[in-house]
Amino acid sequence: MAKMNDEILDRYRFRLVRKIAEGGMGCVWEALQYGVEGFTKKMAVKTINEKMSSDAEFVEMFVGEAKLVANLVHENIVQIYQLGRLEGQFYIAMEYISGVNLQEVMDAHSRKSKKPPVELATFVISRVCRSLNYAHTKKDEYGKLLGVVHRDVSPKNIMINFEGLVKLTDFGIAKAANYMRNREGDILLGKTQYMSPEQAAFKETDPRSDLFSLGICMFELLTGECLFQDDDTLVILDKVQHEKLPAIRNFVSDIPKEVERILYKALERELDRRYQSAAEMLSDLEHFMYDKGYGPTNQVLEKYMRELFPDRVRF
Repeated sequence: MAKMNDEILDRYRFRLVRKIAEGGMGCVWEALQYGVEGFTKKMAVKTINEKMSSDAEFVEMFVGEAKLVANLVHENIVQIYQLGRLEGQFYIAMEYISGVNLQEVMDAHSRKSKKPPVELATFVISRVCRSLNYAHTKKDEYGKLLGVVHRDVSPKNIMINFEGLVKLTDFGIAKAANYMRNREGDILLGKTQYMSPEQAAFKETDPRSDLFSLGICMFELLTGECLFQDDDTLVILDKVQHEKLPAIRNFVSDIPKEVERILYKALERELDRRYQSAAEMLSDLEHFMYDKGYGPTNQVLEKYMRELFPDRVRF
C-alpha cells in the first residue's frame, strides 16, 4: 500500500494519511488532495484489497456504487468525488466525515449507562429518512426512476459529524437500474441483523425494505439493545421474519406514544401495513418533533455530539 500511497501522490495529487477502517473487502483512508498554490482538501479514499481486486463481480459492485452515488447529491448522503484506478486497483475518493458512526454513538451511551434523548434520536432517524427519500425517488437524466434500494441501512453506515449533520453512506450493495446487478433471490446481501423480512427470505425488495432496516436502527438507538441477535446466521434470519417484537416500553418506560407508533409502523412485517415511503415516515417524525413549535436542530445535535465525544473533536 505504501507504493500506492506514493503513486497516488505523484499521479493524482492524493496522499494517504492514515487508515480509518479496514475490512475483508478493503480499507478506508483519511487522505489529502493537493492542488496549486498550496491548496489542500481532506478526503476519504476507499480502496479494494488485492484479493478482491481479482473478483470481477465485487469490482463491478464497487464501480457501480461510485457511479450511482456520484449522482446522489444530498446533504444527508456522503458524497463521492472520483472513481480512479491505479495499477489495476480501483479506489473511490469521497467526502471525509469528521465524526462517528451510529454504532459508536450507541456504544458511547452504553459505556455511560445512559440513553440518548428521544428527541435527538428521532432527529437522527428523520435525517436518514431524508436521505432515503431522496435516493428512493431519484430519477435519471431522462426522468426515469432509478429504483434505488440501499439494502444495507445499519448503524455503521449512518454517520454523524461533529457539526451535527447525519449522513447515510456505503451504497456498495444497493440496487439501482443500470448501476447495480440485481442478484436478489440468488444470494443474500447485507447484514443479517438489519435485514427486512423480505430481504431475509431472499425475496425482491423495494424502498420499504430500507424503512424496516431503519426501524431496527431506531429501536436500538432508543433502547441500547439489539433487536435481532444470535451467533447463528440462520437463527437471525428466522428471528427477522418471525420473532415477536419486544415492547419498547420494557426498555424506555416514558417513550412518547407517537414515537412508539412510528417505530412499530416502520417494523411492520406486512408490507402493506409498513410505511409506504420514507417521505411518509419523515412526515410523522417531523410532526412529532416540531408540532409544538420548537424541536431539535443540527446545532442541538452538534452540541450533544461534542459533549458525548470530547476527546474526538479536533476543532
